[in-house]
Amino acid sequence: MADFSEKVIYQIYPKSFKDSNGDGLGDILGILEKLDYLKELGVDYLWLTPVFLSPQKDNGYDVADYRKIDSRFGSMEDLEKLIEKSNEKGMGIMLDMVFNHTSTAHEWFQKALNGEREYQDYYIFKEGSPDCPPTNWQSKFGGSAWEYVESLGKWYLHLFDVTQADLNWENPKVREELKGVIRFWKEKGIKGFRFDVVNLISKPEIFENDTVGDGRRFYTDGPHVHEYLKELVKDTEIEDFVTVGEMSSTSLEHCIRYSAPWEKELSMCFNFHHLKIDYKNGNKWELMEPDFMELKQLFQKWQVGMEKGDGWNALFWCNHDQPRIVSRLGSEGKYWKESAKMLAGMIHFMRGTPYIYQGEEIGMTNPHYTSIEQYKDVESLNYYKILLQEGKTSAQALKILAARSRDNSRTPMQWTDSKNCGFSQAEPWLSVSDNISKINVSSQQKDESSILSFYKKLIVLRKEKKLISKGKIEFLENENKNVLAYKRTWADKALVVCCNLRETESRMDMDCRWKDYKKVIGNYNNELPCVQDNKITLQPYEFLVLEGNE
Repeated sequence: MADFSEKVIYQIYPKSFKDSNGDGLGDILGILEKLDYLKELGVDYLWLTPVFLSPQKDNGYDVADYRKIDSRFGSMEDLEKLIEKSNEKGMGIMLDMVFNHTSTAHEWFQKALNGEREYQDYYIFKEGSPDCPPTNWQSKFGGSAWEYVESLGKWYLHLFDVTQADLNWENPKVREELKGVIRFWKEKGIKGFRFDVVNLISKPEIFENDTVGDGRRFYTDGPHVHEYLKELVKDTEIEDFVTVGEMSSTSLEHCIRYSAPWEKELSMCFNFHHLKIDYKNGNKWELMEPDFMELKQLFQKWQVGMEKGDGWNALFWCNHDQPRIVSRLGSEGKYWKESAKMLAGMIHFMRGTPYIYQGEEIGMTNPHYTSIEQYKDVESLNYYKILLQEGKTSAQALKILAARSRDNSRTPMQWTDSKNCGFSQAEPWLSVSDNISKINVSSQQKDESSILSFYKKLIVLRKEKKLISKGKIEFLENENKNVLAYKRTWADKALVVCCNLRETESRMDMDCRWKDYKKVIGNYNNELPCVQDNKITLQPYEFLVLEGNE
């Protein structure tokens, strides 16, 4: 398996990145316009969320044809040009493969609905009466995970939206179809693949009710998932491609198996445990203050555990499904710049491959919508109704959506402070944030102290220092609820990374060996930290990295 430890990956949500033709929707040629910006940033791969033909019930994660480009985003020729020009600039294109399910508009599912047995076996259909679903499993988007088809007298499984029918990976024909999709895109020059919720592809042999949960324990990291991934990777010869699996509700043990080089499954894994530390009672739709001790413990568990097992982490805070991290764990006010830099530095110095989600590199925030009419996301609209049914007032439900909605990350990329933030000549498909005058690419490109400049430095340092890309990791300050700190070591060198999680000064222990260490990077201008009584005082949201001999 190839080594991606020095690489940095940039995620693009095409619909919100750049509109080239004035229809209010971002597109492939819009990405092409911004290749010089991405090259200057220093990233190695551009991951595009799905641009395949789709009814867009779930923003492209409901694929109707894996080999066709949705005209909303452009043409196959546009994508081929993007692949070519990206390669010329030393950046590879990664595509997002949604292989757990297809849209119900997909030809396979339509043939299944028409009674073709062969294609019914491409999905998970169960006989039954209309008043009795096969199990009590719940969809990730709310409601039952089963939908009844009266004309067939059968139910089909949809772990996500009702228009996203789960594929039957037990069927070898399905696996061969999906291998064909990978080969098709390899021939087009695609350099990597992100596999959507790929740890859910293997369902149990027996479907039964879940008496304690929503059903996920029966299909998460299912019985044949490792076998299927090995087969897919081997038969399509993508062992040396960058491949990342999105892992829903997974475990450390499974992620070691998914990403350890000798297993020959995937290059790395996304897991989401660290992004649930503000879920009250584990419920996404119940708010609470972030539990920073839990955050520290989770990072330690996954960083050290993956190192011991020779697994590899995908390092990230943001994506198209997550609220903006600076709104969530940082500050939108006085310490906006400092907190955004601290959160970036915290994960970019860890062991793994960092991902930057569009706009994260300029500190974009949640948009703080005040009306349900401003939301577009299917999950958000579903849960708004559910929250009202549970007895929440409209104001309470909107407050929860303002913190949790996936639309928080999908607002248009803020290129300039002009109308529609330089994203489009037309009214954008989703309302822009109200802070474009403060937060935009154009102003930060001219500012050496900007968040954008800081990200560029982080990327350069990863490529320059084996300590960052290869070093071992050891966590410090384990009992300190205000500071997350760790040490990276490689050969006889060491880096000490200090992150103040709070909007107030915090203190941490000073090792006497650090007195001769040099400052590598920080988000304050002080040359060296304030040290007194063998304690370092960190400024609000301070990020500090020291380097010296171990």
